[in-house]
Amino acid sequence: MNIPSPYLLMLGDSSDPLSIKTARGIHYWRPEKCLGQLRLNESTASLSLPDMDIKTASDMGVKTLVLGTANAGGVLAEHWIPLIVEAIELGMNIASGLHQKLTDVPAIAHAANLRGVSLFDLRHNNEQLDVGSGAKRSGRRLLTVGTDCSVGKMFTTLALEKAMQDKGFDATFCATGQTGILIQGSGIAIDAVVADFISGATESLSPECQPHQWQLIEGQGSLLNPAFSGVTMGLLHGAQPDALVLCHEVGRDHMRHLPHMAMPELEDIMVLSVSLAKLTSSNPQFVGIAVNTSVLDDAEALSYLNALSKQYGLPATDPVRYGVSSIVTRIEQQF
Repeated sequence: MNIPSPYLLMLGDSSDPLSIKTARGIHYWRPEKCLGQLRLNESTASLSLPDMDIKTASDMGVKTLVLGTANAGGVLAEHWIPLIVEAIELGMNIASGLHQKLTDVPAIAHAANLRGVSLFDLRHNNEQLDVGSGAKRSGRRLLTVGTDCSVGKMFTTLALEKAMQDKGFDATFCATGQTGILIQGSGIAIDAVVADFISGATESLSPECQPHQWQLIEGQGSLLNPAFSGVTMGLLHGAQPDALVLCHEVGRDHMRHLPHMAMPELEDIMVLSVSLAKLTSSNPQFVGIAVNTSVLDDAEALSYLNALSKQYGLPATDPVRYGVSSIVTRIEQQF
């Protein structure tokens, strides 16, 4: 899917800052796409964008109203529907990462059909996909892999895109999750793809390109997380990675939401990732380790990262605290 910008970010009416994490991610990484925010009351968390109503946003040239919130159950609030219909009637597309499909809401689907705008249900892929082939593709590819889910794979991939572009690389972020799709404006929500087609979907996200071009593929899940390993495996084979970056979070006692499952050793993930990646990539190599060190103070974080770097012979960094330039340097050296 390709989502037209600029965006009006719907922040809704929740005072919980975490509820607008999707919108916050879009604004952080693609501020140039965000013309304004729509808050339904003054207590709603703000991104410090201009507050706009639907009519003002239309007059300013907004092309897509983005429902940039996450709520329990992923269900569309009834009192939002008239606002969405108003946006549609003024020619805006609508993008949503909620579990409830926009196309399942009769008033929204009817208005969109009459006005001829697009409804982007990010969690629901309707494209025709092929199974993976494993055929060698030209160009370079990097995939982030994790010790668990929610350890910073999207942030790391986006940070690498920016740092590589700043150094003159022709590098592109390939989104595989709902927030990433809204940030990039295109992509496929891999967790909504039927299992047989995950590797094929990844191949379509990262097609053949010029030998000097880098496609940076956002990882999902973990090979050693029993809940999400299937998605990770499909991504690994479809990505055909030349380079791998391991993502990890310090301080987790167990897999997220799985208290009976201990966190794996970093080395176990790395060995397994390289071994399995060789099915479609002739020489996959780790180029760095990205770690969320937020539970550590600065001295502890630096000591931990230095120890990792010495142990594995790779640059280890916290992308939020220290950036990813050391990993980009390693990519320059290895490729």
